[in-house]
Amino acid sequence: MMTDTQIFSGAFAEPVFDAQAVFRTVMDCMARPGTIGTISAVAKPPQPLGAAAGAVALTLCDHDTPVWLTPQLAKSKLPGWLAFHTGATVTAEKQVARFAFVEKGGVVPGFDMFSQGTQEYPDRSTTLVIEVDGFDGGEPLALTGPGIRDEARIAPAGLPEAFVSLAQANRALFPRGIDLILVSGDEVVCLPRTTVIRNGEA
Repeated sequence: MMTDTQIFSGAFAEPVFDAQAVFRTVMDCMARPGTIGTISAVAKPPQPLGAAAGAVALTLCDHDTPVWLTPQLAKSKLPGWLAFHTGATVTAEKQVARFAFVEKGGVVPGFDMFSQGTQEYPDRSTTLVIEVDGFDGGEPLALTGPGIRDEARIAPAGLPEAFVSLAQANRALFPRGIDLILVSGDEVVCLPRTTVIRNGEA
C-alpha cells in the first residue's frame, strides 16, 4: 500500500537530464503524429498511474499548470506526488486544467468538457494524457495532416468506442481544441489538434 512517505519518491534519478529527454521525445512525437516514441527516463508515480504517464507529468507539469485527474487518480496518492515533485495543483474543474490524466481503463471524458483555448490564445487549452493498453490490436486509425507524409496508421487498444467521433469534432474546432498524448508501457504517441483522425479499416 502506498504510504505518505512514498509521495516523496518515484521521481527522475537525474531530474534535469531526464526531463529534457522526455520533453524531446514528446515534442518529436507532436511534430510527427502517429510516430511511436520511447520514454527512457524512469518514473514511479503512485498507482494506478503508469510510468510513462508519470514521466510526462514530471516533465510538463509545474506550479502554473492546474491538473485534472480521474476520480480514481484523484483519490490515490498522485495529487500529493504531483504537488511535491512538480508544484502542480489538482483542480476539479476540467475547463481550468492545462493537463488531464486518465489511467488505463479509466473513463475518458468528452473532449469538449476541457478547455479548448480561444481564437486569440489557442495554446490555452488542455492537453489530455490517456493511458492505453498498447498501440496495436485496437481499432485501426488513419492519420493525415501536418507532420505526416501521406498517411500514418496506428491501432491503439483501450480507447473509447466514440474516439474517432470525439477526435473529428475536436479537429473541427481548429485552431482551438485539445491535444492528445497516448501512453502505454514506455511508449508514447501524440495526436495534436491539427491531425485528421478517421477510421482506418478498409
